[in-house]
Amino acid sequence: MAEGRSALRSRVVTALVLAPAVIAGVLFLPTPWLAALFGLIVALGALEWARLGGLPPGGASAWLLVAYQLALLWLGDALSAYPGLILVGLGLCAGWWLGVGITLALRRTPVEVDVRLRPLLLVGAPLLTALAWLALVRLHAVPALGPRLVLSLLVLIWVADTAAYFSGRALGRRKLAPAVSPGKTLAGLAGALVGAATFGLVLAELDLLGGLGPFASLGLCVGVALLSVAGDLFESYAKRAAGLKDSGTLLPGHGGVLDRIDSLIAAAPVFLLGLLLLWRPA
Repeated sequence: MAEGRSALRSRVVTALVLAPAVIAGVLFLPTPWLAALFGLIVALGALEWARLGGLPPGGASAWLLVAYQLALLWLGDALSAYPGLILVGLGLCAGWWLGVGITLALRRTPVEVDVRLRPLLLVGAPLLTALAWLALVRLHAVPALGPRLVLSLLVLIWVADTAAYFSGRALGRRKLAPAVSPGKTLAGLAGALVGAATFGLVLAELDLLGGLGPFASLGLCVGVALLSVAGDLFESYAKRAAGLKDSGTLLPGHGGVLDRIDSLIAAAPVFLLGLLLLWRPA
């Protein structure tokens, strides 16, 4: 019991330190600086992908993966001059997360340590984080609206996660994906979607998405929240396949960087894609 309270205390303190720092960065940093900050976070995440992929911690191969990750960020920034290509990439990313979410939610066999997943984690996972980085940078660069778009996305994820936590604890009986993440329930998912829908209506009422109507805003937020669950499930699956409890130990009470941004990795590209299709802000 005491150990549980200590872990909860560490989790709350870490969140109270990180949340204001992230909000301040989103609101006040110029886009190039924010891109560099997010790039640092993604690079730390690459070290954790290396750990999940079975590479020796701190070894040359792990740092090579970081270099690969940064190269992907550079390539994504270079290709951002071609909107059609970015749109295709975002669409493929959304399709990937939809397929992953359905597959893992339907899985019933226990996840065992599986080295066959390592190539996907070492080659494909940095591509997913690069697309999330690119989406956040593109959102932040939207004239006059950028910071509030990024902040709206972050708050959407926080609202959905909080609603899922409390609804799951109060009403959770049936598991969402018991073989992958036993703590997630269908009631928690329903709570997350209700929270996202409510937040979408608030965004429309306050006109924080630059004129997006209530139905479009509601649909966008529900869709983003739904696919953000796929990001969480994928990281849970990767940890189980690697035989690890957390992706890392950098954040006290929270685990690693990937444990905090797994939902965002899936949500950011979907959020940008939805805006491009519904409103075309960029």
